[in-house]
Amino acid sequence: MAERFTLPVLPLRDTVVYPGVAVPISAGRPGTVEAVQRALEGDRRLFAVAQRENVDEPSPEVLYTVGTVVRILQTHRVRGGVQLLVQGEARAQALAFEREGEEMLVARLVEMHRQPPANASDPAFQALDRELRDRAAELGTRRGVPTEALNQLIQGVEDPGGFADLVAFYLELPTPEKQRLLEALDDEERMRRALVAVQRELARIQAQEEIQSKVQEELGERQREMLLREQLKAIQRELGEEDERSEVEELRERLQAIELPEAARSEVNRELKRLERTSPQSAEYQVIRTFLEWVCELPWNVRTEDKIDLARAERILHEDHYGLEDVKDRVLEFLAVRKLQIERGLRADGKEEPEETAEAPGRRSEESGEVKGEGEPVAATPPGTRGDRPGEEDAGQGGGDAGAEEKAGLQRRVGRGPILLFVGPPGTGKTSIAQSIARALGRKYVRISLGGARDEADIRGHRRTYVGALPGRIIQGMRQAASKNPVFLLDEVDKLGISFLGDPSAALLEVLDPEQNQNFVDHYLGIPFDLSEVLFIGTANYLDRIPAPLLDRMETVEFVGYIEQEKLEIAKRYLLARLRDEAGVTQAEVVVEDGAIRTVINEYTREAGVRQLERELGKMVRKIARQIAAREVEQVTVTPEVARELLGRPRVHPEKMMREDIAGVATGMYYTPNGGDIMFVEASVMPGSGDLVLTGQLGDVMKESGRAALTYAKTHHERLAISERRIRDIEVHIHVPAGAVPKDGPSAGITMATALISALSGRTVRHDVAMTGELTLTGRVLPIGGVKEKVLGAYRAGLREVILPADNEAHLEDLPREVRSELTIHLVNDLDDVVRIALRDGAPEQRGEQRAEEPARVAAVS
Repeated sequence: MAERFTLPVLPLRDTVVYPGVAVPISAGRPGTVEAVQRALEGDRRLFAVAQRENVDEPSPEVLYTVGTVVRILQTHRVRGGVQLLVQGEARAQALAFEREGEEMLVARLVEMHRQPPANASDPAFQALDRELRDRAAELGTRRGVPTEALNQLIQGVEDPGGFADLVAFYLELPTPEKQRLLEALDDEERMRRALVAVQRELARIQAQEEIQSKVQEELGERQREMLLREQLKAIQRELGEEDERSEVEELRERLQAIELPEAARSEVNRELKRLERTSPQSAEYQVIRTFLEWVCELPWNVRTEDKIDLARAERILHEDHYGLEDVKDRVLEFLAVRKLQIERGLRADGKEEPEETAEAPGRRSEESGEVKGEGEPVAATPPGTRGDRPGEEDAGQGGGDAGAEEKAGLQRRVGRGPILLFVGPPGTGKTSIAQSIARALGRKYVRISLGGARDEADIRGHRRTYVGALPGRIIQGMRQAASKNPVFLLDEVDKLGISFLGDPSAALLEVLDPEQNQNFVDHYLGIPFDLSEVLFIGTANYLDRIPAPLLDRMETVEFVGYIEQEKLEIAKRYLLARLRDEAGVTQAEVVVEDGAIRTVINEYTREAGVRQLERELGKMVRKIARQIAAREVEQVTVTPEVARELLGRPRVHPEKMMREDIAGVATGMYYTPNGGDIMFVEASVMPGSGDLVLTGQLGDVMKESGRAALTYAKTHHERLAISERRIRDIEVHIHVPAGAVPKDGPSAGITMATALISALSGRTVRHDVAMTGELTLTGRVLPIGGVKEKVLGAYRAGLREVILPADNEAHLEDLPREVRSELTIHLVNDLDDVVRIALRDGAPEQRGEQRAEEPARVAAVS
């Protein structure tokens, strides 16, 4: 049985000691120093064993079991430790590790014996030994070892197994591979493994030399080019062209620092060579130089990192805007989807990428081309590398961290969200919502106005052959943003025009198509530019003015007008504070009551947004500021009476509820982009030849509604309590006041019918009920649009009871809760229900056929 013995342990980091090899070791850890001291006091032997992991305090679990018994040849004390020279003697296997004292480890060992070949004179074994020595000599020569020293080293070890250990030590192999060579006891097997490692190292050195050769050739060409350029500079200096050529060199350096696509790089190099050959005094020189400067200033590989925090985004939206709850919900849904795309690394088409996690008060602006954003642009850079740092036991470590670049690449690959189109009346916050999205994403914000653009070149730019040519507004906006992924607002998309110069809306098709815009080509640049990372948002006032193909590329988000209560809150929270600052007065000096704001809203403005309200409030605050500056007053509390005194006579006279019931006059509701309101439909009957006269500048659809109402009244006159003599030899005149205003649409059908039936039957129409709905010849009431705006218009006019089609019941959820709680809403299916509710003197006579529709019901308030 093999003899067992105990030795202090010398743990090694990133190296392995072999028998017969002398190795310098640097020891500095307390346990290692204590082990060296114990060996010096005894037989100078240690058990050198490699660590599995590079840790400062080795434990038995991180040490290999097979190591080398070494003898200390020399020692040298240094600051912080001791320098050793040890000589490997024999392989040994640790049966157990034990800790003595606080730090030092000792091992109970058994010696491991090599297994020499059965026949050392076997030709195959001798050939293997010869080949290993030759390849080792070649490797040493490639590494620059002097021939004399190399021959002495190779010839000094005659034992084939010992020579294999020597070669294994000097090979640049990972620690686990060196450990496997140490544990290989069979000499022939160890020699074969060492030969394979030597061959692999030779192949690596050869490939490296080839690369270096190519680099040297390239450097030689560059040196030649540098020499020629120096001579060219001397010639230019004599000709007085040095300043112009220095600009070319500056352009060259800037362009070389930009990471361009291959097609763009080829075009830029071609133009740069043309610039060098062109005289600075020629017009072509300035054209080429301007083009190259545009290329330099575009954000080819500069982007901001999306930092999506949904709670912060919701807070930003509520800070910047009051109301617009549906719009805010849609924006937050959009941001939530983008956050999940980044966190889970999903493409929009469903393909999975490696999972990564992205990191998690504004003002409004209407100036064209303004750029804002919290995120600073960052360029994608190569990953940093850590330098090798030697360990205490002659160990080293190094590595690279590509995580940052992988994360940036993942963020560039996330799925593209929809292109949003904000549609609504002016002044409802479409532009400022886009700015809030940019704040929430931490992106740059750029806005271009497309109103009045009639030339395709406004989008795509002009070709450089034209004098004064420039890129289109898209590329100009990208340069202004200085980021590859800004929030890009296309304002007033519905105001695009068409002329003989082309259709700009057709040019936008490529810009807004995620499948095409990654290779957008501006006519001026003539090279592809990637727009796929841009978040485009469009705004419009009228949906029907946008071409269908362009509208198909965008997802519509509707902005409706503000109600009176919302305007009041917006004025109190945002407008008055800003107007006081602009006028130089304080809140204590100008106190505005809620009633005064309501007066301005109702009597001086008629709009869906708040722009006119801001102008009127600004006018009022400026007048008060003038009084304070003239020392006429020190403080003003604005009441409704004071507001009228400051602003003059009211300029808006909205319709109000009638004071009494009148036969032949019914109250309807209508909707415009400025909001909803009520209108009165008047019907009069006189002897005549059966004609129907419609006045009030009515459109064709509205006229057809009047004819349908008259036909229904004549057909069902018995059920409607209309005597037969009242429908013979008569002329009916239906008039809608405000004759200067064009009117059209089918929703006035039941209002016309109610006024007509009232005039024919002599029953009065309730003045406290408003109604809207389309009427068919059979008396059915069909659904209509704009329910929220129409009902709010009736509410502002003082009406608290309205009649709506039953099919519009779902639209009542859009009404504010405080409005619904004060309204009585009748949902009707046919005209009989309308007549029963709107006309006085009871219900119509139930003669003739029985109707199958369900009776009218009152909508419940949730």
